[in-house]
This record gives sequence, structure tokens and C-alpha cells, in this order.
Amino acid sequence: MTIRAVLWDVDDTIFDYARADRAGMSAHLTAEGLVDGYDSVDQALRRWQELTALHWRRFEAGGVDFLDQRRDRVRDFLGQPLTAAEADDWFGRYVARYEAAWELFPDAVPVLDLLARDYRHGILSNSSIHNQERKLRVLGVRDRFEAVLCAAELGVAKPAPEAFRAACTALDLPPHQVAYVGDQPDIDARGAVEAGLLGVWLDRADTGGRPELNRITGLHQLPALLGGHTRFGAPSTFG
Repeated sequence: MTIRAVLWDVDDTIFDYARADRAGMSAHLTAEGLVDGYDSVDQALRRWQELTALHWRRFEAGGVDFLDQRRDRVRDFLGQPLTAAEADDWFGRYVARYEAAWELFPDAVPVLDLLARDYRHGILSNSSIHNQERKLRVLGVRDRFEAVLCAAELGVAKPAPEAFRAACTALDLPPHQVAYVGDQPDIDARGAVEAGLLGVWLDRADTGGRPELNRITGLHQLPALLGGHTRFGAPSTFG
């Protein structure tokens, strides 16, 4: 069956989130006088990422809304009982420093340009519209995507099949005519496959494994995969 559209993850897929996150956290710790509280920036970043994952799971489970999970993440990171306004202010200062380091991966725009003639494009992200719409506009690529759907507004997150199918519905296409590209093998690629899409794992670190998945190590390999994919027995690497 022909693939007619590509749905994209954003963070660590087309946007270099990991690099921006580290640079932003380094600048934030220094500016906020928090450097002495951690042995290194990497240790602080690991703690921030652990808390991000923990509180996102609470949000996914429906026990807390999007803003409250973010405020609780800040409180836990600082070990302080901040008010909602105080937590929002602290997070806002962090975001400003993080945003100063925003960059797309070098292969993102060339591949989007290459695919634009033959495929429609959309975004499905485990974030919020407020975050990702603005990010895509600042990075200069928002107009390349017909639809941007995010978990906070959908009320369901990847890898739930309902999230992928909602994005297909937004494109008015059946799942088997849509590919999904993301950096997480289970949340993105396997989740997409289980929802009936063509799942593609973007393994930029070339960690390997997972032979049951369509795996690429750079976006330059994506056009060949989309043009010649098979539903069964697909190779796990290309090029």
C-alpha cells in the first residue's frame, strides 16, 4: 500500500532537544545560583529528566493536568514548596535559556524539502500545542505541516493507538497510508505499527537492535524507505 503522508515526532527527531536541554540547563543553573547543588550539569540534567518522566506518567494516567505536573516537577527539582506562580516563574526563566539554544538537526529541512512533492506532513507529539506550535514557528518550519496534534490536547499520548489514529484522522487518511517517524523505538515506532501505521525508528545514535522495526540512523535514509517499504520482513537498516 502506498504511503501518502508522514507524521513526525518533534523532540530529538527534527529538533535537537537533547543539546538544547543541556545548554539551557547549564545556563539556568548558573544564573539561578544552583551550580553548587549538583556535582555537574549532567547530574542536574539527569535529575530533571527523571522528574520529567515521572510527572509525565502522572499526566498520562489522568491524575494531574499539564500545568500542575510541570509545577510539581519544578518543586521536586528544587526541593521547595513553591506556589503555582513561583513554579511558573522559575520554569519560564528556564525555558527562556533553553529556547536560546534551539536548533533543528542539519538533516531536517533538506529531507522535508525532498519529501514535500510526494508526501503530506503532520506532527504528533507527546507535548502540548502551546509548546510545539511556538517551537515550530520559531524554527521556521510550522508551515510545512498540515496538522499539529499533541497529547495535552488530545487527552491521550503515544504509544496509545488512539493518539496515532487521531493524527491520521486529522489528515483524512487511513493508518496504512501514513508513516510515523520518531526517535523512540517503543513509544514511536512500535506504537505506530500497533496502530496500523508504518513505524520508523530514527536511531541517530546507531544503537542497533530491534530487528522487527524499520530503523534508520539519519533522515537522509527516509526517502528510500518510504519509496520501497514492505509491511513484512522489512530490513532494520538502510544505506
